[in-house]
Amino acid sequence: MRFPNPSRACLRLAAVAASLCAFGLAGVAHAQTPADRRAESPAVTSIQPAAPARETEMLCSGFIEHRPPAGRLEIVGAEQEQEQHVFAEGDYVYINGGAQAGVRSGQEFSVIRPRGRFKTRFSRKGGSLGMYTQELGRLRVVNVKQNVSVALVTQSCDNMLFGDLLREVPARPAAVVPAELPLERFSEPSGKQQGRIVLARDGREMVSKDEVVYVDLGAEDNVKPGDRLTIYRPLGEGDISRFRDKGVNPGGSGGYESPTYRGGKYSSNAQRVKDPVDGHYKSITNTPAIVSRRPSPLRKIVGEVVIIGVEQRTAAAVITRQAQEIYTGDFVEVQ
Repeated sequence: MRFPNPSRACLRLAAVAASLCAFGLAGVAHAQTPADRRAESPAVTSIQPAAPARETEMLCSGFIEHRPPAGRLEIVGAEQEQEQHVFAEGDYVYINGGAQAGVRSGQEFSVIRPRGRFKTRFSRKGGSLGMYTQELGRLRVVNVKQNVSVALVTQSCDNMLFGDLLREVPARPAAVVPAELPLERFSEPSGKQQGRIVLARDGREMVSKDEVVYVDLGAEDNVKPGDRLTIYRPLGEGDISRFRDKGVNPGGSGGYESPTYRGGKYSSNAQRVKDPVDGHYKSITNTPAIVSRRPSPLRKIVGEVVIIGVEQRTAAAVITRQAQEIYTGDFVEVQ
């Protein structure tokens, strides 16, 4: 058995100790008192260069298409279909189009799965917003025959099935995601186009940073990829969390002296004397009356999204910043 050289071990320990001492002395030399810190000018947050949206968001965002084109190619078979029924990156599949349909070797397609016409109570736009369509990944044609072609799945966001459709890879400009700066939670309304989050990818109800959502603003509303939207909800309106069809914090419609709300005349919503004069009062007030007299509608800002794909009536967007939980149904406004 070989033992380490004692002299070398000591030298290593001495070097480490010297480094730690130097670090400690440097920390002491730069230590500041509270008075020193107060005398300094306010720190300025450095702005990092903006970055393009992640490839997965651009590839797998999906869309709500107003008028889907007809006559698409589809997946009709696979090399390993005896052993598996779903297909992903690295698998070879057959598509029902060959040289006769103009398919060529090296051509790339986006694999999509239409899920159905989409309507929602959240949007002010009447009728259907379009066909909700998932994007499952991409494939590349590697062998072309007369009426059928072989393609390799090069990227996958979800499992692919027989019957999934193909379309030309969309030409989407890279949406620039803003740098990591603090969210401005008390900004004034811009007065520009307003809409709502009507759906989240994969049917999620609560979403967070880096997830894809769909808003009811599209080409007809003059929005474009790269536009930044503020996510907000009216201040004090509505309960987000639900329990057995009832809000977690429902209004006390039965009165605050009920068995549920035992606040009586001292509850936060009870009436108060207003303008007392010599033991008398001119009027009374309560919380709802005060809220109704606010100078202007107030809002709570909960996040921000950047549009990455635009259709006729809707757009796909990725959440870039958030202050708290974000839900389907939250409002958006173009900045």
